[in-house]
Order: sequence, then C-alpha cells, then structure tokens
Amino acid sequence: MELSKKLDYAMRMVAELVENEGETISVRVAAENRSVPYTFARSIQRDLARGGIIESSRGSRGGMRLLVDPRTTTIRSILESLQGPIKVSVCDHAGPDGGYCPFAAECHFNPVWCEAENILRSYFDAMTLHDVIIEHKHPVLSKGNRFELVSPQGQK
Repeated sequence: MELSKKLDYAMRMVAELVENEGETISVRVAAENRSVPYTFARSIQRDLARGGIIESSRGSRGGMRLLVDPRTTTIRSILESLQGPIKVSVCDHAGPDGGYCPFAAECHFNPVWCEAENILRSYFDAMTLHDVIIEHKHPVLSKGNRFELVSPQGQK
C-alpha cells in the first residue's frame, strides 16, 4: 500500500476543515494554510465532495465545509474514500480471469499478506480525525495486541 502525495495533501486539507469545524473554508485558503499546491487542491476538493466528506459551494462565500463528524470518522474511512480499499497484495485479483490467484490455497505468503491487510485496517480504524488532528494522538500496539491511543510523547 502506498500513500500518495495527493492523499497526503487531501489529509492536510481535511485537517484544516476539522480545525475549523462548522466553517466554510475557501479552497485557496485551505491550500495556502496547508502548503498544498492550488491545482491539487481543486482536484482534491472534488474527490472529497464525491466521497461525501465535504460539502462544496461556489460563489463569493463558497468553499468547503466538513460533512463528516470528526469524532466518529476514522482515518480508514477517509483513506478508503479517496484511494479505495487498503490492499497489500494482489492475491484477490491476480488470477487469469481477474479473480483470486490460482496459487492462493497453496501459497505460503497469502495468509501473511491477508493478515497484514487486517492489521492495517485495524490500525487505521483505531483513530478518528478528532484523535489525530485535535488531540494529536496516534495508535500504538499495546499488550494484548490492541491499539491504544497515545500522544506524541507516548503518553495516554
């Protein structure tokens, strides 16, 4: 799984909207505040609107407004709305007909790749926009193989 530059820019713009929740922010202002090239920002605005993350309006008072609740919206939901499902392997579509890889049942690595996908999904589900942007927390693996939110200094 590769996190694209466009996704990085999109997450920066989402952060701007979360920090100004309830307000309509112009694309240009969000782009300038978050060091996002304006040409990317316009494209990102369309993707975020298409994904149901923002509401977009035109005109002198136009811009973007956050539609999702940052307290309940996970990082995974934003990632997947912009880039599609979290994938580590191509096992599910590597077959000659576009279906499962014909070697999946005997493959030593298929279970490894599948579990890596599960771990990534769990990781990105373990945090909301609010956790990361407002509380500056991120998940770490703790005892019992569960993710626990901590601050940058490692404090709970």
